[in-house]
Amino acid sequence: MSFSSQIFRSPEYTSFRCNVPLKQIILDDTGTNKGWRVYDTGPRSVQTPLVFLHPVSGRAEVFFKQLLTLSSKGYRVISAENPPYWSVTEWCEGFMQLLDHMDIKQVHLFGASLGGFLAQKFVEFSTIVHQPKVVSLFLCNSFTDTSIFKYKDAAVLFWILPAMVLRKMVLSNFSSRETFYDTRIMDSIDFMVELIESLSQADLASRLTINCLNSRVNTSLMRGLKSVTIMDVFDDYALGSPIKEKIYQEYPEAKLAQLKSGGNFPYLSRSDEVNLHLQIHLRKYDGTPFSASDNIPNAE
Repeated sequence: MSFSSQIFRSPEYTSFRCNVPLKQIILDDTGTNKGWRVYDTGPRSVQTPLVFLHPVSGRAEVFFKQLLTLSSKGYRVISAENPPYWSVTEWCEGFMQLLDHMDIKQVHLFGASLGGFLAQKFVEFSTIVHQPKVVSLFLCNSFTDTSIFKYKDAAVLFWILPAMVLRKMVLSNFSSRETFYDTRIMDSIDFMVELIESLSQADLASRLTINCLNSRVNTSLMRGLKSVTIMDVFDDYALGSPIKEKIYQEYPEAKLAQLKSGGNFPYLSRSDEVNLHLQIHLRKYDGTPFSASDNIPNAE
């Protein structure tokens, strides 16, 4: 499949594809082919990396601007794209297996939309199984309760729907590029639309199933987290103000990283701002066992 969007044709994306290898990690030998697509860059000496989790419409490469910039500053950054999983529990078990396979004991998680929801559920899951893995959360345009989505009653049927129908369902939640006058936001939409075309029927169906089946985060199980940052934007994007307010209420002590604009995908359209907020979020861990970078702070 050929891609024509500005981002796909940009020198930055070309550099990423040439310099950051994609790993295919198979986690089982049962023939079900639970293969994760993983980009892992930055110093391997770092024991607590920053791991990015994509939205329904994304692939691991949607965070290429974070991978390039943060790794150049000494951070170990990983973007992980899951194979088809059909429940939150199955996804959490698979992600735990992935971290164990990569010999990663603890992580900082950045989750966008569904990725943010799954990051929270993984904190909950790892607490329940007494294997706490997550040091901090950075949630971008995310949510704590799937009951907000309109397809919840049909979610059990997604597995039989054609890929074309599933793509239309995902795209129906996108803001029209014509509503924006910012070329960076329009380019981010074009990039994501093209990525959706590369996703299989099983990828789309399983992600939408998890996204829409009734489930909510139990934030009472988040006590082990050392910090939470919530990022959202003030312009038009898929999740509205009531959902923003709900996540603020669930994490009253969270730090806020609010962007004036950026659309659904600020990590693409406002990457400089997102990268700066990520560095601020992670800075408190420099020089500690939870550091995501190999930088050693200067002595005062």
